[in-house]
Amino acid sequence: MNQQRSEPSGSSYTDPVRYPQAAAPAVRTKRAFILLLLTLVLPGSAQVVAGDRRLGRRALQVTFAVWAVAIAAIILAVTNRALLINVLTNGWASFLIMIVLAALAVAWGLLFLNTLRIIRPPLLQRRVRPLVSACLVLLMVGTSGSLAYGAYLMNVSRQTFGSIFASGPSLDPVDGRYNFLLMGGDAGEDRTGLRPDSISMISVDAKTGQPVTFSIPRNFQNAQFPADSPLHDVYPDGYNCGDECIINSLYQTVTENYADLYPGAADPGAEAMMDAVSGSLGLEVQAYVIVDMGGFEQLVDAMGGVTINSGGWVPITAGEIPGTNRHYPPDGWIPPGTQTLDGYHALWYARSREFVTDYHRIARQQCVQQAMVAQMDPATLLTRFQAIATAGEEIVKTDLPQDQLGSFVDLALKAKGQPMERMTIGPPDFGSAADNFVTYPDFNLIHARVQEFLAGLEAAPAEPAPAPAPAEEAAPAAPEEAAPEAAPAPEADTGTDGEAADGTPITEVPQEEETEITVEYLQYLAEIGDDATLGSLLNNNGECSVG
Repeated sequence: MNQQRSEPSGSSYTDPVRYPQAAAPAVRTKRAFILLLLTLVLPGSAQVVAGDRRLGRRALQVTFAVWAVAIAAIILAVTNRALLINVLTNGWASFLIMIVLAALAVAWGLLFLNTLRIIRPPLLQRRVRPLVSACLVLLMVGTSGSLAYGAYLMNVSRQTFGSIFASGPSLDPVDGRYNFLLMGGDAGEDRTGLRPDSISMISVDAKTGQPVTFSIPRNFQNAQFPADSPLHDVYPDGYNCGDECIINSLYQTVTENYADLYPGAADPGAEAMMDAVSGSLGLEVQAYVIVDMGGFEQLVDAMGGVTINSGGWVPITAGEIPGTNRHYPPDGWIPPGTQTLDGYHALWYARSREFVTDYHRIARQQCVQQAMVAQMDPATLLTRFQAIATAGEEIVKTDLPQDQLGSFVDLALKAKGQPMERMTIGPPDFGSAADNFVTYPDFNLIHARVQEFLAGLEAAPAEPAPAPAPAEEAAPAAPEEAAPEAAPAPEADTGTDGEAADGTPITEVPQEEETEITVEYLQYLAEIGDDATLGSLLNNNGECSVG
């Protein structure tokens, strides 16, 4: 400051950069914008050439240090992306980064204000002063504001990761793959405990990221347990106590009756589900992720919706008629075609199985999962990060170790660009209603087919978007208390008088009207109870692709 206030002698007084008072108005204007540009591109350089040189040199040292760290991060992102993500998601490292970002935001803002003092706005023409001030504000918002927002996002991510992910040892791949159990559970007020109605095992190649989804129907019976599972002694022949022992009841059974078999486990029910899926598929499941379907719509809304291409109409199931296992006519219908579903409609698209089978629902769930992964791009994360993080914190529970998060994020980025291969442990990939495969599964066949599927051998794998089994090939319905939200679809067995076997009249659909299905027509069929015709018309609602 003393240097700037002292009046030098000789020709140096005419230097327009450091002493603008003797410069022409046009030169002063040009000088002002050049100093702002210098502070933007090389913070501290404006002070070196026109202000406090000591301050400028210190700012330049910080600038070069930040550049060095940024270049190192870029190199690390190319050579070892997982390590970089691990650093960014580590609790203490992310806290330090947050503090540094906040400090840089304040420092850069102060440098801009100091640059404004160096510019000396009173020396500028009146019409130029507002323009310089506006540019200063925009540059401060774009620089200091961005750094401050980055610090804020870092703090949000720290809290989210800390609340969702567990602390524990790192996981090693099994036979070159990571295997994760994904469960969609609903612990609503009308249910006792949590029931994972959506059960999938995601197997990802540890090197290439190539993903495979094995979907297990909720009414799958006789689930097996590995020899080292504590439940193997309880159910040595599998979870085979009859219709009550469908796989989605295991979670609550263990939580209520056998939690002591998993001492120290944060969620004994989830551990039991991992054992059941491991034994049934012949693959070791290493970790679980539970998504609360009650909060699923909040997550979809936070993402701005999910875009899918639906093959057929999907009903939004209404409440259950008291004293029956049937439902009132649907509350609405999700039409076919490419569309962006909000949280409410995405939830019903993924969970509805009225008038069709559980396998139609499984196919739609797989499609929604793929669509959400495809849509979770950097732009969506940056613009909606807080909402997504808040939703995730409330609806996701997992035992994935936080210290290994970088490896899994890196794996997810690899998987994002590859097609998701899919197999359903039931119709249409295994058996049909005729042999009751999900009730009496052949585990030797399952194990062999799973291994062949992963090895890419001669066994026919599931198509990327398999067509669901016809409605009449549905597996036996689960007990009423296990699925109160869906009504069974009766078989379309007609008598000679145009009635179903139970006497329900069947409305014939003229061939020329099949392509002109309307909400009104579907609602009319639901109101008269013509489930057979609805089952035929909705048989394609398991067909879905990412929009």
